[in-house]
Amino acid sequence: MALKSTIFKAGLQIADTERGYYHDHSLTIARHPSENDERMMVRLLSFALHSDEALVFGDSIGNEDEPSLWQKDLTGAIRVWIDVGQPDEKRIRRACGRAERVFIYTYGGHSVDVWWGQVHQKLERFKNLTVIALPASALSTLAGMAKPGMKLQFTIQERQIWVTDDAVTVHLDLTGAELLSSSK
Repeated sequence: MALKSTIFKAGLQIADTERGYYHDHSLTIARHPSENDERMMVRLLSFALHSDEALVFGDSIGNEDEPSLWQKDLTGAIRVWIDVGQPDEKRIRRACGRAERVFIYTYGGHSVDVWWGQVHQKLERFKNLTVIALPASALSTLAGMAKPGMKLQFTIQERQIWVTDDAVTVHLDLTGAELLSSSK
């Protein structure tokens, strides 16, 4: 018998002063059995950073054709492709060929350095790619916020992010977190 995804409901209040985006979102997130709370919460963080009515979760685990999140326009063209983790170079190349903008949110401490050392030279030519290394220090606390019914507030200002639930606030400083940003 195959293991089933665990369903999480998340109420997000997003205040992004950089984009002038102030909205609430009610999301349903399916956490694949092979996915841990940290990865799921990085997907939620990525959603908050790029939030838009057209941004949706993809089926990225074991599926080369879908990212963690994506935003398509009315014609079906992919405007934004977002992956989390350490995708292989081939997957990133394909994403850059299919989408207007590609974002990779990587995490994992030392393993990010190893992964980046293997792929960075091959990816520098892509002008629509941004790779961001999330600070490992805050991610375990962020993972601790994962609950089947969670309510989170995201405040985003000047590359600083505060994530708050009913008991804890996590601060992520993305200043200097970009490993590669060819698209400005």
